[in-house]
Amino acid sequence: QVQVAESGGGLVQPGGSLRLSCTASGDVYSDNTMGWYRQAPGKERELVARIRSGRDPDYGDSVMGRFTISRDNAKQTIYLQMNSLKPEDTGVYRCHVRKYGTDFWGKGTLVTVSS
Repeated sequence: QVQVAESGGGLVQPGGSLRLSCTASGDVYSDNTMGWYRQAPGKERELVARIRSGRDPDYGDSVMGRFTISRDNAKQTIYLQMNSLKPEDTGVYRCHVRKYGTDFWGKGTLVTVSS
């Protein structure tokens, strides 16, 4: 069993930056995909970014060039550096782990971009 916990959400002004962290407990291996999804009110969940050792990270089109995902395998932790934040980046950001066909989700952390 894998448990996933996010941290780092909050309120930030447009143009600002925020860093999210996600740590997985239980055995997570470097070839297991870890990533971030988000859901805004009234919208469907969408991919933000995901990472797996040996492959280039994937990013959602709306965050390309502004967000960067990174991973520390020893800590079973991923990070999401979010720059040039926009109001449309507002939403609940959930961490996801896919371990050999099984999905594990965190409870989510709220990011609000507003002046």
